[in-house]
Amino acid sequence: MKVYSFKKENGKKIRKFDSNFVMSKIAHTKTATHIGCMHLDEKGIIGYHKAVIPQILHVVSGEGEVRGEIDEYVKVEEGDAIYWEKGECHETRTEKGLTAIVMENEDLESGVIVR
Repeated sequence: MKVYSFKKENGKKIRKFDSNFVMSKIAHTKTATHIGCMHLDEKGIIGYHKAVIPQILHVVSGEGEVRGEIDEYVKVEEGDAIYWEKGECHETRTEKGLTAIVMENEDLESGVIVR
């Protein structure tokens, strides 16, 4: 399991084409990708299971805890992203609620790790 951040302060300022924004790298794919939004209410859980393909969970609001194959939870919050490799067992849970975007792709690679 890898936890990294896509918060604004970790991004790159873009000025090309008279733009004015910050881009935080999340992932790059060369093949079809499944993207979904997960809404976990209070005491919500994505139960312990094996990743069928590589996946990244991007926390867009709320907070929670994640774990990989080691039975140790890591706190995550808005702006964090978690990468699990194919075959890696993992779980996500929250006390207060959490919304996240999940990306799944056979060729998925994580962004720059900053945590």
